[in-house]
Amino acid sequence: MSEEELQLLRLKVNGRERRRMHDLNTALDGLRDVMPYANGPSVRKLSKIATLLLAKNYILMLS
Repeated sequence: MSEEELQLLRLKVNGRERRRMHDLNTALDGLRDVMPYANGPSVRKLSKIATLLLAKNYILMLS
């Protein structure tokens, strides 16, 4: 592959990764919006792992 082709490939790969991370962050924001205790005026934005753990525990509690 030429240098130009490699650069184009890197741009495509980087674009796909940016899109993947954007989609993941959008999904996590949606999950935070529907989780009790995860939103409110005095609650800071939960980290990704905290959001997933809270959601898991909430689902287990509902079961």
